[in-house]
Amino acid sequence: QERLVESGGGLVQPGGSLRLSCAASGSSVNILRMGWYRQAPGKQREWAATITNVGTIAYAESVKGRFSLSRDNAKNTVYLQMNTLSPEDTAVYYCFVDRPGAPRYWGQGTQVTVSS
Repeated sequence: QERLVESGGGLVQPGGSLRLSCAASGSSVNILRMGWYRQAPGKQREWAATITNVGTIAYAESVKGRFSLSRDNAKNTVYLQMNTLSPEDTAVYYCFVDRPGAPRYWGQGTQVTVSS
C-alpha cells in the first residue's frame, strides 16, 4: 500500500527558509512524478512544483525563483527547499506521487506558517 511521509513544516519568520521532505514507500511500481501542492486558509489547493522520473522540474509562478525541488531516487524522496518565505506562503503543503496505472496518491499534509 502506498505511503507518503511528509516532514519539515513549521513556523518561520518572513524572509526565512524551510525544507520539506516527502518519502514514498509501499509500492514496487516506478514513480512517474512527485511534487507538492499547497492550500492556504479559505483557498483552493494550488499546484506548487513537480519533478518527473527523468528529472524535469516545473514550478508555479508564485514560487519560481524562491523554491527549489530536488529528489533522492534511492530513497524515493523529494525535497522542497523554500526560501524568502512570505506570509502568502502560509498553507498546508501536500506531497503527491504518480505511478503508472494507479491514482494519484496524497500525503497527509504539513503546515507551513510564515509569521513574525
